[in-house]
Amino acid sequence: MANLPSSLSLSASSFGNIPSMSAPQSPSPAGGAPGGGVGGQVGKEKKMAGAEQLVLDLCDPDLRENALLDLSKKREIFQDLAPLLWNSFGTIAALLQEIVSIYPALSPPTLTPSASNRVCNALALLQCVASHPDTRILFLSAHIPLYLYPFLNTTSKTRPFEYLRLTSLGVIGALVKVDDTDVISFLLQTEIIPLCLRTMEMGSELSKTVATFIVQKILLDDVGLRYICATAERFFAVGSVLANMVATLAEQPSTRLLKHIIRCYLRLSDNPRACAALQSCLPEMLKDGTFNSCLRDDPATRRWLQQLLHNVTTSSLSAAQAGMDHMMNM
Repeated sequence: MANLPSSLSLSASSFGNIPSMSAPQSPSPAGGAPGGGVGGQVGKEKKMAGAEQLVLDLCDPDLRENALLDLSKKREIFQDLAPLLWNSFGTIAALLQEIVSIYPALSPPTLTPSASNRVCNALALLQCVASHPDTRILFLSAHIPLYLYPFLNTTSKTRPFEYLRLTSLGVIGALVKVDDTDVISFLLQTEIIPLCLRTMEMGSELSKTVATFIVQKILLDDVGLRYICATAERFFAVGSVLANMVATLAEQPSTRLLKHIIRCYLRLSDNPRACAALQSCLPEMLKDGTFNSCLRDDPATRRWLQQLLHNVTTSSLSAAQAGMDHMMNM
């Protein structure tokens, strides 16, 4: 499955370097430290040679499926896989071929589990390219995210389609995870906001969480906040979806999803006009303690909620004072 934002997934690296319980290693023949020196270098070279062969196999239709599977499973252990994928002749074209080949199965929805798994392996490799600092901007300049948008525009709730949407969102999530205004500016020229809002309305909890994370990261960039608050239509499109999600969470709580929703609202409150609008459209359930038990063990999100309520209340008082001053000066 696609890598998610660090707040949404756990990996061995989350816990630091866990010591091995295996027997002590013998010194290397060169007298160096175990796993280092000549022996370590040879091991790295073997791994890289294996990666290079798998990348070459991607261009062979008969070998591509197994290469996709192996590379997607081992992509974390291959250093600099992203530049290798990008700079190898025909490799990105082969991955895009995998993507466009299933377009006919999107409507009517006939995507099979095996076809979904295969294209998701290709998407996992594209996520690797999207997240690498040396290939991220090249990935955007080639407009590759646009090839994923038909997947985000699907509505079937079957497992193959849900997996396809989630993995596609993972690619976009990898792009926005690193704070980069160029990435946000590119995405705002596309349909990413409506597509994320669609997933936030009808996706699974995990897909909703990743889509909300993407909207949150767009909002946290000043360019993104200005874009969404530039018109009432955009603001209320985002606000209404967030409000509907809050209502759903009151019945089916999810702390991690609620966390991203509250962070979106808090960021919206940084815009004066949006903050004024939140006085009337902020869900009552965020004010009346409905989620107190849900947030009991999440002090950071509780602080965000308190700050949000403070911002909205302060804005309301300021507006009332301004009205009084206007009347006194008449």
